[in-house]
Amino acid sequence: MEKTNKQYDQVISICRNIFSKKMTDYGTAWRILRPQSLTDQIYIKAQRIRSIEEKGVTKVDEGVKPEFIGIINYCIMGLIQLELGPADEEMPNEKTQALYDSYFEKAKKLMMDKNHDYGEAWRNMRISSYTDLILMKIKRTKQIEDNQGKTIISEGIDANYMDMINYAVFAMIKIEFENEN
Repeated sequence: MEKTNKQYDQVISICRNIFSKKMTDYGTAWRILRPQSLTDQIYIKAQRIRSIEEKGVTKVDEGVKPEFIGIINYCIMGLIQLELGPADEEMPNEKTQALYDSYFEKAKKLMMDKNHDYGEAWRNMRISSYTDLILMKIKRTKQIEDNQGKTIISEGIDANYMDMINYAVFAMIKIEFENEN
């Protein structure tokens, strides 16, 4: 599990770097988005990954890696929006980055706890399975959103975002380190 811990941290670094650079370019314009809009953005990313997996070719010269990074970062934005709600005003970069780091750490802790219980079963899964699981979590999230966030027995929107982060991180680990033993 130490290998997973290190690889997860490397994926965090990649995603955080992209998030930080985009924040420099765009500020926190995404703060105006409602969580439902972020869920739809995650859907677009996951659907593109599935399309690439099924067709085997792309017309836009980008593979699936940037899409998995996008899923991770949009999920974290979604978690921030669930906590703070949409806003017109910019959020200071330091506060935004602190919230980003906090949610990524929570997702990592969840992964480490589940990884302990499941014995790293994710390493024997295909990347396409992570894509399908993310798409399923999106459908669940949309249903919960349509029910105004209410569930009877199921976990909430935040738990689905956390799971999507971890499925996307698993895919990134396989993409980045698949030739490592």
